[in-house]
Amino acid sequence: MELIRGLHNLRARHRGCVATVGAFDGVHRGHQWVLQHLVERAHERDLPTTVILFEPLPKEYIRPLEAPARIMNFREKAEALAECGIDRVLRIHFNAAVQQMTAESFIQDVFYQGLGARYVVLGDDFRFGNDREGDTELMMRRGRRLGFECAATPTFEYEGGRVSSTRIRDVLAKGGFDEAETLLGRRFSMSGRVVYGKQLGRQLGFPTANIRLHRLRAPVNGVFAVRVDGPGLTGAPAIANVGTRPTVDDSIEANLEVHLIDRNIDLYGKQIKVTFQHKVRDEMKFNGIDQLKERVLADIADTRRWFQEQE
Repeated sequence: MELIRGLHNLRARHRGCVATVGAFDGVHRGHQWVLQHLVERAHERDLPTTVILFEPLPKEYIRPLEAPARIMNFREKAEALAECGIDRVLRIHFNAAVQQMTAESFIQDVFYQGLGARYVVLGDDFRFGNDREGDTELMMRRGRRLGFECAATPTFEYEGGRVSSTRIRDVLAKGGFDEAETLLGRRFSMSGRVVYGKQLGRQLGFPTANIRLHRLRAPVNGVFAVRVDGPGLTGAPAIANVGTRPTVDDSIEANLEVHLIDRNIDLYGKQIKVTFQHKVRDEMKFNGIDQLKERVLADIADTRRWFQEQE
């Protein structure tokens, strides 16, 4: 899959495609429904598929502290889109200029002049442009004038409710990983490169792999039984903490720390994937390092026992 970093990097060869635009946070089954339609229309026309993404997400730019937690960071999203058969991703840096673009300008500058789109697929509830004035009806009208078709995909529902990123965030926040798997079409996971942390876990006797999440907020918070995949690891049982580490530094940005159960492997600099299985407890603030160590040891024992029960 090709990543096009900004409108200024569009070339003549990128013109002529079947395109869509959206947040696609989670690339869940509702998104997959849209993407399947996109791929089918592209194959019928012998054209490549292009997905337009904003980075940061508009809500993260406008009100970062109030923006919803991200289910996926950009890399995870791009990998999921590639798995869905998408040929190209156009990443547009969301800034003040993009925020002020009218829906009419967005259609003209991005879909028509930039991509030369021949067919546009949108979710039936998608809005775009300044003040969210653009919708499928406007895209259809402008498409007829500019020479491309537009179609809206119907809402994808499961058990009487719409499958949406908001619904999945609510489920994940409650630790409902089985339900989230049904809505996502895959087990919820987070991935990243292991970086050096404060080495506190190692000093306390349980070394942890620290992963930068590349998002301000994570959709889960607390202590979890997880499985880890990476170099030398396939589904290795582990315990993970996701939160702001209130006992240690009480930051505002979410952190992911992973401790392998009964294994000691140097993961620094390695890319790993952490797949969530079960919530052990909520994040807590303790009265000092000794109390923290005592609870972590108990959490590790609880997590080891949970994995043994699953065998």
